[in-house]
Amino acid sequence: MMALRDTLLCVVFAAALPMGQIMFKWAAIYNERLDGPLILRLIKNLPLIGAFSWYGLTALLWFYILTRVPLSQAYVFSILGSALVPLLAWALFKEPMSWRFALGYALMLAGFVVVMQAQGKA
Repeated sequence: MMALRDTLLCVVFAAALPMGQIMFKWAAIYNERLDGPLILRLIKNLPLIGAFSWYGLTALLWFYILTRVPLSQAYVFSILGSALVPLLAWALFKEPMSWRFALGYALMLAGFVVVMQAQGKA
């Protein structure tokens, strides 16, 4: 069974990943307002620089987690992050979400619960 601190670190990581995706989406929206060649737009795109910086910090957190938790146990938490991205896209950017899409993500979350329970009994 994973220690509480390690579980919390994995939950923070799972929340950090979708935040990075949201930052990349904001950067893409911001990029549409910029003029000039692509390379200059990339340099001037502060949300994009922020998104890459966020991913760098997230990678450091992931590295730290892997010094404490087996990959097979830690990676399961990425399911939580994957499920948050479409929910945030729907809430923040008004992107469409069908009931089938929502059902698929609910099944992913159910799978997360099953795997976590199995790991607790291992």
